[in-house]
This record gives sequence, C-alpha cells and structure tokens, in this order.
Amino acid sequence: MSYAHRGNLPLDYAAVAYPGSVLRFRGPAQDLDTPFVLCLGGAETFGRFIHAPYATRLAETLPGPVVNMGVPNAGLDVILTDPAIRAATRKARAIVLQITGAQNMSNRFYAVHPRRNDRFIRATTMLRTLYRDVDFTDFHFTRHLLTHLRGLSRDRFGVVEAELREAWVARMLGFLARAPAPVHLLWLSRRAPETPDDGLHLGPDPLFVTPAMIQAVAAHAASVSVATAPPCPPGQRTRGMFFAGGEESVARLLPGPEAHEMAASLLAPLLRP
Repeated sequence: MSYAHRGNLPLDYAAVAYPGSVLRFRGPAQDLDTPFVLCLGGAETFGRFIHAPYATRLAETLPGPVVNMGVPNAGLDVILTDPAIRAATRKARAIVLQITGAQNMSNRFYAVHPRRNDRFIRATTMLRTLYRDVDFTDFHFTRHLLTHLRGLSRDRFGVVEAELREAWVARMLGFLARAPAPVHLLWLSRRAPETPDDGLHLGPDPLFVTPAMIQAVAAHAASVSVATAPPCPPGQRTRGMFFAGGEESVARLLPGPEAHEMAASLLAPLLRP
C-alpha cells in the first residue's frame, strides 16, 4: 500500500467517554457488554495523526469489537489506575498492551500527573539530593527534565535510569500477573528494540526500554510482537499522517501507517478466537 503526504490536515478522532473516567478515548464508542479485544497504550495506540491505527485495522478483521483505550502521553500509571481502563481490562477477552516508555511513571525519584503521565509534578528528596545543582521548578515535562539531567552528568543519570527500568519491569509484571485475560505485548515504535542509544538524544519512545527488559516480562505474556517503522528519508517520515501546522516535529517521532499496518497483521492471527 502506498501513502501520500497528508500534512496540515488534522484528524477528527471522534473522542468518546466510558463510564468512570474523565479521559477521552479514540472513537467510535464500542459495546463493552460483548466479548471484545482491548488495546491499551500511549499516543501510538491512540493513533495520533493516523487515520486507521492498528486497533481500527484489527476491528476490520476480527469478530466482535476492538476497543481502543490508548491515551496520548500515557505511561503505565494511567493504564494501571484509570477506572474505565481497569473495568475494561476485567471484561476483555484479550488485551493488547503497547510497550510504553519508562519515563512517564511515578518512581522513587519523581512523581508524574496521574492522567497526563508526561507531566512532571515534583522531585522526591532522593532526586533533589542526587542533583543538588538543579532547580526543579523549571520543569513541567518528564522528557525535558530527563534530557537536562542526563546532560549534567551521565554518571548520576545512570542511577535515575536504573530506577526507571527497575520500576518499569516491576509494574509490567504486576499488570501481567493480575490481568484476567491473555495479554499480547506490542512494540510499536520508530526504532527497533535493539537500537542503541546514540549518546546524544533520548530518541523515540519507548524510552529506556531494552531487549533485556522485554525478555524479563515476555514469559508472563501471551505473545510479543514487534512493529517498527521502515527506514525512510527524513523528509518522508510523516507520509500518510494527518497533522496541523506546528505538529510535524511530534509526528516525526511517532510510527506512521505502515507500522500500524504491520502491527495489525502480526496481532490478528494471535487474537482470533
């Protein structure tokens, strides 16, 4: 399938609400009283800038509803605590859990907003002690904070990074242990899991997640699928994506329609009853 460039044409996501949550999810609304597949994750699962995200593609091939509860900027915190997501998790016949980054979670070093997990709320005493030279009131987003901390000291940042990775594994294992339905993990990203850190930039999500971390949780999941965006020249990274003026830099970090098509093709055989 070929895709034309679609910049400057923002999408209508047909946002819907489900009982118990103040969040708005990708529409259309689905019936939660019949067996359904539940898709959880961040902006990639929500399908930001994507006309037909992988959940929509799955709905075209699977019997029964596919419920998209991806949340832009989500980490594991909102996935684990939002009332509507928790209720849907208990009723789903199968769950697709997109692998999200380790940065957007509350941990021993900092707290994030309970719904907008990319929002930095406060540093703990541990982080203030480790970085006595930082005024944390200057930061509002986790990526900005972590970029700054890493630039100050790679040695000190290694302590923070280790905590994020440990917290991510623990929380993933907790979700998998409590899930009442099979959980299929999905890596959906512009980078492959084994892509090394370039040493200069944090890069695309999922931040800090390594193959070893995936291996640590994979045995507790029903499957692991890897869908990465195919290599393309920088000027073509937003092919087939719909975005408003000023959003191109964000769109360039997210996987395009080819990766969503790949994700759906990998997951569909695993999710058929």
